[in-house]
Order: sequence, then C-alpha cells, then structure tokens
Amino acid sequence: MSDTDRTALLTALPYARRLARALTGSQARGDAMVADALRGGVVSVPGADDARMALFAAVARVAAAQPEEPAAPLTRTERLLLLLTSLEELEPEEAGTVLGLDGDLTRAMLASARERLRAATVARVLIIEDEPIIAMDLQQLVESAGHEVVGVAASESEAVSLADRARPTLVLADVNLGHGGDGANAVERILSRHAMPVIFVTAYPERLLTGSKVEPAFVITKPFEPTTLAVATFQAVTRGVPIGAG
Repeated sequence: MSDTDRTALLTALPYARRLARALTGSQARGDAMVADALRGGVVSVPGADDARMALFAAVARVAAAQPEEPAAPLTRTERLLLLLTSLEELEPEEAGTVLGLDGDLTRAMLASARERLRAATVARVLIIEDEPIIAMDLQQLVESAGHEVVGVAASESEAVSLADRARPTLVLADVNLGHGGDGANAVERILSRHAMPVIFVTAYPERLLTGSKVEPAFVITKPFEPTTLAVATFQAVTRGVPIGAG
C-alpha cells in the first residue's frame, strides 16, 4: 500500500467507525467490525475511486458474514442503505455500488425501508442544546418523526435534572453547550444514573471518532436532513438490532 493510499484510508477511518457503530449500536462492536474489515483487506469498489467507499464496502462484507436478526423490523441491507444515504450522505447509486446492488433494486429497497421507518419505534427524547433556535428546530424534527420530546436542556445541570425527572428513552445531545458546559460531560453524568442510547450532534464528527477513548456509538453531522435524524434515532432506539453477540 502506498503512502497516499494509507493516508486516504486513515482519513476515511472515522467515517467507517461511525457507520459500523451505528449499524451495530455499540462502540466496541462497531470498532471490532472495522478492525475485521481492515484485516480482511480493503479493495477499491468498481465504479468508485474513493477510500471511504472502499472502507464502507469492507465493513459491509464483514456485516454480511454475521447472522441476520430474524425479528428485526428492517433487514441489515436496508439498514446499511439508510445509513449510507443519510448518515454518510452518499447518493443512492453510490450506496448501491458499495453494497453491490443495481440501481433499481437500491431505489426499491430504500423506498420500502423509509416507508417502514417512521412506524418502527417511538422514543421519549431529551434534547441537550444551548442555542434556542437550533433547539426548536431539533424539537420540530424529532416530533415530526413521530417521537415525543420530554424536555430541552441548555446546560449540563439542567440536562441531568431533566433526565432524572422525565426518564427519556433517548438523548439527543450537542457537544458544545457554550457557557452551559459540555454536552459529553452531561451525557456521562446521565448515563452514570440511567441507561439509554445517546445520539451526539456535532459539526466535527471526526473529533469524536479517534479511537483513543470511550466514544459515542451514534454521531450525526450538523447540518443534517430530517431523514438523517429519523434513521439515527431508529438505530439508537433499537440498538441497531445487534449483529451477533457482544
């Protein structure tokens, strides 16, 4: 592997981690999936000259080797298509190329998955966001996806207090709360008292996906489309319907 190829893979690695973690619902399982993908070899995807897509394809191959979850509301391929097109912002044709699907099948599977997405789960969501306008936008997006917002917190202390009172089933947290503290610290305090999935919202996802410390399983990038939030929420609430044990 040339130095140029190695640099390209290292640059793409945080996004492969994000995809695998969102698919499995776990930092540990997701990172193990990426490690297996790297050990299995990363090869270029026909029709695409992109290290990120090559890594995505390698992750998908590892996932395909795991047993399908029989009770899952969406198949693994449908989940991957939704994550690739929303979380990773690939065009449907690119996502199909990563998964080895033709264009017609990709579009049909995406349409079917999106149709079933809204009715699959309903969450009670705590939003942690210090900017009032952004918080209002997030609340509208969450509610339009069929979920209930149980509270909006602008600071660490308010977030912890609201979580104690409202007992949400999902936390949607900004990382930077300005003078209100740090969203990651707020989440750490909440999770020390209550078990629930968390989605982090940040303009710089790669800063949370370095592999050097305990990190979130679910990260979406600002700004994002409503479908991105819907897919991430579905994955978080269902814990990704974990593939295999772990």
